[in-house]
Order: sequence, then C-alpha cells, then structure tokens
Amino acid sequence: MIGTLLRRDLGLLLPGGRGGGGVLPLLFFLAVAMLYPFAVGPDAQLLARTGGGVIWVAALLAAILPLDKLVSADLDAGMFDQLHLRGVSEEAAMAVRLLAHWLAFAPLLLLATLPAAALLGLPGETVRTVLLGLLAGTPGLAAVGLAVAALTASLRGGAALAGLMVIPLAVPILIFGAGALSRPDPGALLLTGAISLGLCAVTPFAAGAAIRAAREG
Repeated sequence: MIGTLLRRDLGLLLPGGRGGGGVLPLLFFLAVAMLYPFAVGPDAQLLARTGGGVIWVAALLAAILPLDKLVSADLDAGMFDQLHLRGVSEEAAMAVRLLAHWLAFAPLLLLATLPAAALLGLPGETVRTVLLGLLAGTPGLAAVGLAVAALTASLRGGAALAGLMVIPLAVPILIFGAGALSRPDPGALLLTGAISLGLCAVTPFAAGAAIRAAREG
C-alpha cells in the first residue's frame, strides 16, 4: 500500500505528472540565475562572491511554488478519508508525501544548480559547497513546505498564506546552508543537515495531525 501511495504521489508531483506545474520550480530557479547578472552587472568578482547566496534564495522560493498541490486537492477530494478507511494513518500518508515531494523537486534542482552556477560564474569549490548544502537542506525545505501546506489546506487562500509562512520557518536552513559558503569548515553543512533531519522527523506527525483535524472537522 505504501509503495502504491508513493507511486501515486510521484505521478502527481513530478514534472509532467497529473497535477501539472511540476516543472515551474525548476524554470523559476533557472530564471533567477539568468536575471541576476543583468541586475547587478557583469562584475565577475561580485557574481562569484554573491552567486551562491542567490542560488540558495532561488531554491527557497522555488520550493514554495508546489505548495498548493501538496495537500489541499486531496483533502477536498476525500482521499485521506479513503486512506483512513484502508488503515493508512495520516502520519504514514504524510511521510510518503514528504518523500515524494522531495524526489519531485530536489534532484532536478540539484541538476539545475550546474547551469545556474555557470551563468553566475561560480568557481568549482563554491559549486561543490552549494551542491552539498542543497543536498543537506532541501529535505528540510520539503518538510517545512509540507507541514505548512497541511496546516493551511482547509483555509480560504491557504496557498498564499502557506508561502508567507514557509519563508520565516526556512530561514535557519538558509542561514546555515548559505553560511557554509563563507566557512572553511563543514560545521555549517552539518548543522543544515541536522536541521533537515529534525524537520523530517517532526513533519509527518505535525502534518498528519493537521490533516486529521481538517478531515474530522
């Protein structure tokens, strides 16, 4: 049942899936990398110094775009009621949805980092640090997004509210992930990974409780 649910969620969230729009975060991410050099000018040193942080901000904003497709449509369609009748708890469903959400956007985002880094003229060591930081931080971004999407799924205008809530909650990941670019030691990357692990552990329970309250309410 869990495998079937994962395949169903991936089919919904992946680019070209039934939900549509899965490619928008990737296009948004690349658009930011393309437009930033036009905004600050052709100063190669400035681009190399600030480009890593720009990639992190673009990744955070790109992670917000799919939030309206994560929970609300299935809640309105009664899918969680059906899963409950089949013995699948809301926490298990949210754990699967978290994995599917990360798989749907993070690997493509990591691949898109390479052309984005080329557009920004980032040196190889900076690109490596950015990739490691995103690998450590994107699970946390996915977890925050899913938790907020579940909390706001039953509210009018929940998608806009979710976007506003995700940004401050994701700031610690952004601080340590982007902060690793200015530190020679791996401490910031380890802290980024630790925050992500903590968020991934808590999110299925928080999101599951929110879904249960919305379903029973």
